[in-house]
Amino acid sequence: MKTTTFKLLDWSRNDIEQKIGFKGRKYTDVNGGLAVLATIIICIGLFSLASVLPDSVRGSRAVSLFLKRGWTPYAMTALSIFALVSLFVKWRKLRFQEKAFTVEIVPKGATFALTPDTAQDALRRLHSFVDDSRHFVLFNRIERALQNLRNLGNVSDVSEMLRAQAENDESHVESSYTLLQGIVWAIPILGFIGTVIGLSGAIGKFGSVLNSGTSVESLKEGLAPVTNNLGIAFDTTFLALILAIVVQMLMTVLRKREELFLDECRDYAHENIISRLRLSASASAEKKGEGGDKAPEENA
Repeated sequence: MKTTTFKLLDWSRNDIEQKIGFKGRKYTDVNGGLAVLATIIICIGLFSLASVLPDSVRGSRAVSLFLKRGWTPYAMTALSIFALVSLFVKWRKLRFQEKAFTVEIVPKGATFALTPDTAQDALRRLHSFVDDSRHFVLFNRIERALQNLRNLGNVSDVSEMLRAQAENDESHVESSYTLLQGIVWAIPILGFIGTVIGLSGAIGKFGSVLNSGTSVESLKEGLAPVTNNLGIAFDTTFLALILAIVVQMLMTVLRKREELFLDECRDYAHENIISRLRLSASASAEKKGEGGDKAPEENA
């Protein structure tokens, strides 16, 4: 009978995207298919709920902003929900990444030294805690550094490799917000489109009113659709700005937290890897031997 081994940090089972049957993306990246499907389900649920609300509620200003202002509020709402779903998934994935700090890969004892000889033991210890280190920002860095130390035995290259990988991770995190930044830009643009549509309709209706007659009653009746179109014009911009602010603020908070996480990864690697690096006994002897061989030549 085959037994299943559970790791302390099991990405294949605990990543939020993996849990619900979607392919987990790298680090805190979000699976686009998951975000789109969740957006469709939420939008259908919200607008279905709105359709059964009492007329008194449907006629309120807050609900009218979404239901009675043309097609642009629907598009803005869908984009906002997509962004919020993506931010939620990124937040959950980031929380899972932060659990990496609880794993003790290198013993805390002051006598332990990380050398080319002990690098294999550290790698074995890492793999005993984690199912796949490639999916973790911190463990991916450490594994690359330890493999370099084990295979090449060059202590000086480890620090450089960690620095280069840290820069790659920062660039990757930066690029993961590109789509969200585009959404924050697109929401106000949709609001302005709604404003143009509303103003255009108001001007057209106003022209019809002027041509219809000069009686006061006819003017009052004709101005109703004009004011309605003006309401659409300004309300769509108002709604767009509110939605864009909410998405932007949440994105800024999460982005700041992710930047702090990357800084903590850098500090962790420095404290547990770089500060523990030592030359192995064999490497130290070789270095001394090279120095001894060169001395006679210099004296000669």
